[in-house]
Amino acid sequence: MLASCVAASISSALVSRSFWAAGRRTLSAPTSSALRNCRRRSRKKDQWWAPKAKIVLPRASEANVIPTERRASADGHTEYSRLLPCPSHNMVPRIEHLVVSEDGNVLDYISKALRLPSKYVADLIQFGAIHYALVCPKPPPTATPEQVKIYREVTEASVLQRRSSLKGKTVREAQKTYRIADANAFVEAGTYLRVHVHPKRFPRCYEIDWKSRIIAVTDSYVVLNKPAATSVGGSSDNIEETCATFVSRVLGLDTPLKTTHQIDNCTEGCLVLAKTKEFCSVFHGMIREKQVKKLYLALTAEPVPTGIISHYMRPVNLAPRLVSREFIEGWHLCQLEVLECKEVPWPNTDVVKTHKIEDCEWPSKKTAYECKINLLTGKTHQVRAQLAAIGAPIIGDLMYMPAALAANSNPLINPFDKQRKECSSDGDKLAAAVEWISCHGKEPNSAIGLQASQISWNDGNCSYEAGPPWWIVKKQI
Repeated sequence: MLASCVAASISSALVSRSFWAAGRRTLSAPTSSALRNCRRRSRKKDQWWAPKAKIVLPRASEANVIPTERRASADGHTEYSRLLPCPSHNMVPRIEHLVVSEDGNVLDYISKALRLPSKYVADLIQFGAIHYALVCPKPPPTATPEQVKIYREVTEASVLQRRSSLKGKTVREAQKTYRIADANAFVEAGTYLRVHVHPKRFPRCYEIDWKSRIIAVTDSYVVLNKPAATSVGGSSDNIEETCATFVSRVLGLDTPLKTTHQIDNCTEGCLVLAKTKEFCSVFHGMIREKQVKKLYLALTAEPVPTGIISHYMRPVNLAPRLVSREFIEGWHLCQLEVLECKEVPWPNTDVVKTHKIEDCEWPSKKTAYECKINLLTGKTHQVRAQLAAIGAPIIGDLMYMPAALAANSNPLINPFDKQRKECSSDGDKLAAAVEWISCHGKEPNSAIGLQASQISWNDGNCSYEAGPPWWIVKKQI
């Protein structure tokens, strides 16, 4: 007999996936057209450089601050109210995995199962923090015997055959996960729910004068000078606090803007948002054909030689992004061209405080270096990972600068550098890779010395600039 719900402590790193298809009022698998809009993470073939052990990298601030969305009650339990106003710090991630035991309204079910106020659950749905699958996905090896037992019960052939919502679908199709978009959605027994109780927050969104950040508005697209510490289009648990959402509201658009490309949360600069599906498709095509030119300004801790810098990036969709100077089968070529590099003053105390730049304990803080970079390939974290790999990390980059410091102290620690400790077995190589990953820090919550300074396409006929980066102090007149 199933309990009213099962809060499975399945590792989110192993089962959570990011999908962008909207849910329907009655939960069923989206149509084929909706499926084409889903973003799925492909499974890569196991390699020695893809650690099988779970590596936990903190994403939220280490400050143990209780935000306004929750408070401790007298009996020590956490009480929840609403997701707004936005807290200044992220909470420790909490993801609950449920298997529905009886038909009902999704909001009521989650509220009862997790003892959360209905308004809080409604907020989670609005934020896109609740996902579902018609059939529970297979639990990972870390699952408890009770969780495995429940999975077997709800996926038994005789049970699945009685569910009309599964007619014509394979189990694999029914285990695909989608976002719930309607608080009135109906869930039937056996449905799997993943609830991100503490979604990642972006308080910077509420501090920005968004109108002043808009560079251009056309019939097909909007160009934004994206602020640092904001998300372009959201995350798996928050599609509300994004550049696309806030700019759409400022412009009074009936149809939300669509993302055409990505910029890291900690990076500022030129961002193109599409007004129409047609332009979004065209722009994606131009990116694939390398018809979109992107120039970056990077503020580094050490000088960078001009010319083309090449690395190969590990094909694993996890941070930190590992790069190798030598070719490795299956790794992706990353190239950037340093057009110029000049000395500039290291950001002073007032600038660092204003922009909340992380102190990564770089030993010398007198001279910095501003590099103009032509991005030849567009991989996630590419500029950050490549510059750190050559010993010139970006100022404020809490993820990659610690690794560069570690490499300065021990030149043999990076197993993907030309100068490295030789490993005699795959086990030694894996251990070396895990040790190297542990040298990296967490993703910055504030700005780093990186700006997408210019973007152009259509042979330069469409060209936009972001203006001075944060480290250029405007002189008072």
